Amino acid sequence: MRKAVTSVALLSTFAYPAVAAAPPFDTPATVAYMVDLSSGAVLYAKNADVQMPPASMAKMMAVHVAFDLIKRGELSPDKMCTVRPETWQQWHGPQAGSTMFLSPGEQVSVRNLLHGIVTLSGNDATVVLSECISGTEAAFVALMNRQAAQMGLRGSHWGNPIGWPDNGATHVTARDLATLAAATIRDYPQLYREYYAVPNFTWGRTMGSNQAITQENRNPLLGRVAGADGLKTGHTEEAGYGFTGSAEQNGRRIVMVLAGLSSFNQRISESVRFMDWGFRAWQSRPLLRQGQHIGNATVQGGSASEVGLVAPRAIAVTYPAGLGQGLSARIVYQGPIRAPIAQGQHIADLVVTTADMPPQTMPLVAEQAVGEAGFFGRMWAGLKALFGLA
Repeated sequence: MRKAVTSVALLSTFAYPAVAAAPPFDTPATVAYMVDLSSGAVLYAKNADVQMPPASMAKMMAVHVAFDLIKRGELSPDKMCTVRPETWQQWHGPQAGSTMFLSPGEQVSVRNLLHGIVTLSGNDATVVLSECISGTEAAFVALMNRQAAQMGLRGSHWGNPIGWPDNGATHVTARDLATLAAATIRDYPQLYREYYAVPNFTWGRTMGSNQAITQENRNPLLGRVAGADGLKTGHTEEAGYGFTGSAEQNGRRIVMVLAGLSSFNQRISESVRFMDWGFRAWQSRPLLRQGQHIGNATVQGGSASEVGLVAPRAIAVTYPAGLGQGLSARIVYQGPIRAPIAQGQHIADLVVTTADMPPQTMPLVAEQAVGEAGFFGRMWAGLKALFGLA
């Protein structure tokens, strides 16, 4: 097989940058990363692949595992989980960090535990959910790492589900956190809308009274940036203050990661400033509609000699705001592609280049299924190959 490259004329024309130098941005965060999900373009990267302690941003992986089980019908949000006295003992009190204020022996639904994790960042809620799903915290962590490996999070590993300091066993990269956030948003849109961006959550009682405890979501973008709806903050003395966030404006979604900030207030100001920069300093324009045909790929050993290529989702290109013209696009795949091919199978990429910007690569999928050729089809293909016929 060889790499096939085909230049394509895009169906629409827009103004694109002639000299697309990245708009300037600087931050005191030791780690910063931003990606535009509408195009896949990386807008900013500072120490994006440096391994770091995630603090409570690690809980995004625990939530992702739970969402996956719910989507596959293996976990009901109504399932009741028991707070073991040993778990309560370990994760209550000021030394135990963020809490949902669970009580020993309490029965709590998966749904409420997820709110306790996402909105309240409860360490107690995360461990109770882990034990409820997998029997033990260690078994759940193994499930987290297995799913992380399947997602290609090569720079990350979980030693515990909450991001508690553990001598470096739990570590992530900003790029991996952004990939995890994007997968959560893409693969579980209904669950994402249900659990993220909840402004506050009430659970538990204050000591010695019946007054319910309401805690605010610590997401620094909520109420400050239009379209903000996720994801997770984190803080330990080891990690500093961090945040993985996302917002969508006019159909364009950005995911950002900041880490190593020095204070709660700095996390707010830098998160808002970073996300505002992403939307203001960059533009995104549509290239293809979902399902739009853009070209064909050659097929080997199939019932058809070609297969159509379409966009699996709406595809856009991102470039610095207010600049000139210049855009090229090509289809790239390893071909000919061997049959059978499933409809919707990722078999090629659209690579878009805009002057000084790094190439932006978007997936293309098979427009229709292509089965294997029958006996006579294979014989005819062999004869054509033997005699060099087209």
